[in-house]
Amino acid sequence: MAVPSPFSASLSPAERAAYGREARGRAPRSSHGRFEAARDRPDPVDVIERQSATRLPELVPVRYGRMLESPFRFYRGAAAIMAADLGPAPDTGLTVQLCGDAHLLNFRLLASPERRLVFDINDFDETHTGPFEWDVKRLAASLAVAGRANGFPVEAQDEIVRACVKAYRQRMREFAGMRTLDVWYAQDDADRLRELMTSSASREARRRAARAAARARTRTHLQAFAKLTRVEHGGRRIVPDPPLITPLGDLVDDPSAEEKALREVLDGYARSLSSEHRHLLGRYRLVDVARKVVGVGSVGTRCWIVLLLGRDDDDPLLLQAKEAQESVLAAHTEGERYDNQGRRVVAGQRLIQTTSDILLGWTHAVGLDGRPRDFYVRQLRDWKGIARPESMDPGLLRLFARLCGASLARAHARSGDPVALAAYLGRGDRFDRALAGFAQDYADRNERDFEALGEAVRSGRVRAESP
Repeated sequence: MAVPSPFSASLSPAERAAYGREARGRAPRSSHGRFEAARDRPDPVDVIERQSATRLPELVPVRYGRMLESPFRFYRGAAAIMAADLGPAPDTGLTVQLCGDAHLLNFRLLASPERRLVFDINDFDETHTGPFEWDVKRLAASLAVAGRANGFPVEAQDEIVRACVKAYRQRMREFAGMRTLDVWYAQDDADRLRELMTSSASREARRRAARAAARARTRTHLQAFAKLTRVEHGGRRIVPDPPLITPLGDLVDDPSAEEKALREVLDGYARSLSSEHRHLLGRYRLVDVARKVVGVGSVGTRCWIVLLLGRDDDDPLLLQAKEAQESVLAAHTEGERYDNQGRRVVAGQRLIQTTSDILLGWTHAVGLDGRPRDFYVRQLRDWKGIARPESMDPGLLRLFARLCGASLARAHARSGDPVALAAYLGRGDRFDRALAGFAQDYADRNERDFEALGEAVRSGRVRAESP
């Protein structure tokens, strides 16, 4: 994937650092310290309604119901609103492959292909090229929103945000001094996490981290298999739980015709895999398919869980085929355009994540409505440990914020120019302090947008459901 960047093998480190410092003229570090809505800012409900127009209409009320559970849940589903806010503002021009939705719950424990537990970004639906600070701002504001949800005082929220941005800045400086291959091979594996915990975490934090790692190792595809399937007269099937999980047979008049179409989808997906992984997939047979509601911001997109079996009924493979729509960032920045949005997601993930699923791929398919759609495919669950910020005290959330900031720096260093980025950020804490101010301003804005959606529901403008 081509990422616009000042980096060139022909430029010296000094020239790259000079480019980074010059970016302060385009966007001074202190300029990031405020968020002021544009005068022509679009109505936030209109923004999410435009997204909803491309989604399954029967699931849109579920999406709104989830977003109205709390300002933090709203924030998770409002990436398009924030993209519209950041797009018109002056930016650094220091371009990386963005996660695109770098809120704190999109960082988690994962299994590497070598079966090691690592900490990494996990969601790439909105990945796109763009200014590095957009990801940092998305993450910083999520920490302030989460801190407010926990009742933390403003001082504690600011300290958490500054800790996150400092970790990003310091890690980027480390990468700026590393060899190129060493940057690419860098991982936040269990050993590194244990070192950080030992040096800076309380005994309680270390205990909870160890427990989270142990839980992550139990969240395997076999656990999902036991939870989501059962044996019936016709064999192993996915358990219905409508509207969250709906078997294919309940959605179409002719399941056999749709199954044939799905086999073609799997064939198309298989062609996106490397030859050895295509060979591995070929050892499984298709058994059952169901539609699944996932996440908050993703609710209403087409998402399927696919059950395949290998040697026998105790040899499962669960895949998730998720619709990939255009990134919310696409309208606000330049970058490589893809003829398949699933391929965009996969290419972005492979570029900035160090632990990509060996069965990660993409395809193009005709949906139940007869319209062609793009999908990316991955294993449904494999050693995933998800943070629970609502259970964290300020010290633990601050530690988690540092992990997220350092992990985001690693992702950006792989796709952008760590020398230019480190030079822009500098050695002092000016950028850290600025982002704390931005996070507070945007948390205020998020609360007002949350209330706007609530008012839209109360007035009957939109409908919300909580299944």
